[in-house]
Amino acid sequence: MNSTELFSAYPTDSKVWDEMFSPTEVREPYKRILQFLKQLSADELTKKEEMARRLFMSQGVTFTVYSSGEGIEKIFPFDIIPRIITASEWAYIETGIKQRLKALNLFLNDIYSNQFILKDKIIPIDMIYSCEHYLREMHNLKVPHNIFVHISGIDIIRDSDGTFYVLEDNLRTPSGVSYMLENREITKRIFPDLLPQNFVKPVINYPQILYKNLAALSPRHNSNPNIVMLTPGIFNSAYFEHSTLARLMGIELVEGRDLVVDNHRVFMKTTKGLQRVDVIYRRVDDEFLDPLAFNTDSMLGVAGLMSAYRKGHVAIVNAPGNGVADDKATYIYVPDMIKYYLNEEPILKNVPTYKMEDASEREHVFNNIENMVIKKTNASGGYGMIIGSAATEQEIIEYKKVVMEDPRKFIAQPIINLSSAPCYINGKLQPRRIDLRPFALFGNNEIEIVPGGLTRVALKEGSLVVNSSQGGGSKDTWVINDKI
Repeated sequence: MNSTELFSAYPTDSKVWDEMFSPTEVREPYKRILQFLKQLSADELTKKEEMARRLFMSQGVTFTVYSSGEGIEKIFPFDIIPRIITASEWAYIETGIKQRLKALNLFLNDIYSNQFILKDKIIPIDMIYSCEHYLREMHNLKVPHNIFVHISGIDIIRDSDGTFYVLEDNLRTPSGVSYMLENREITKRIFPDLLPQNFVKPVINYPQILYKNLAALSPRHNSNPNIVMLTPGIFNSAYFEHSTLARLMGIELVEGRDLVVDNHRVFMKTTKGLQRVDVIYRRVDDEFLDPLAFNTDSMLGVAGLMSAYRKGHVAIVNAPGNGVADDKATYIYVPDMIKYYLNEEPILKNVPTYKMEDASEREHVFNNIENMVIKKTNASGGYGMIIGSAATEQEIIEYKKVVMEDPRKFIAQPIINLSSAPCYINGKLQPRRIDLRPFALFGNNEIEIVPGGLTRVALKEGSLVVNSSQGGGSKDTWVINDKI
């Protein structure tokens, strides 16, 4: 079979926005790549796919799936056909994310100081204080440059009418940027001519921007600050990312046992003795950061770290306490934050969201559960949720019981028909649902977002769950000019 037949046999669904094909024709941004792909045979495409798999294997591009019961590393699934976003679409997404992050950062500064937004009753005070990620230890703690959210990954989806929505804000320790970088490198290897021909905007400068921002946070204001990446260790699902980013930035990758606090200052143990640490890019969750301040049983953090942070002797990225801003119950109020703090209308829309602690909203959700997704407010990775259309009657009954035990811990949203994109699977071109996670870096003067991000793919047929932990994969994401 030649690839022309592959594309002509591609099924489209009028109820789903397909990124490459409209109901009547190929979308303009994809015409050049489609012309190129049609020159290749199915065998050649299969060889490209196998080459990509071997490259991922040889470079150790992995993630860990705990739910398999084995806790083993797996090669990150990669689809060879890129997802394309036009420059005008990207400008809209980028502007909307920057607006959103400005408001969320102001919210965090406010919620841990004057709490004007609570006093003005824009957000219910009970919702904030009942959030398990609200850290009282951060109250009135001055964070460097007033930036809480240095690194974020904002999940964007496209509905059946082509409208972009924000599905989720990831403001604690967002992951996936290493796969964005590796996807681009693999694409360069398997399609060396395609990227320059399409004038694809680069993503390779992400580590340099991140390093620049981290260095600017050094409390000693020295020209060569000591920056470290704090990882939970090799058994963490994102360890590949931790090691990759540390290598690309030229900083030390450390675990909690490699650091010690003395006189409210953090030091790294080296063969030449203790070395002062200025900035910690931590990939350890809040509750494990400091056993003296949070979980006393933690073996992952550093005893006394929060005291050093409070004294201003070390910078921590991202700041502790961000979880109160990306709690799924708080998500409902982000449009209100934008209006309150910025006096602007939100650029990017939220997905309509129902509070399960509200009796009338909960009744509406339960009565229409076949069209709903119910999620835990503090869960991630696609865990702890139920999709009404895919659940059995018994699963729904059991889940309702769990919701009723503590409704505050749940929100619900209509099932969104995520947009689809062509994927080369088992020698066939098949539509699969996708989302997009751009990565934003908040520095002292500006928010910078490398053009693209991680397009995640629900590789299971019919699935709407794109998380790698749930069998998802990814694509290279191209931002190109509207007319090449």
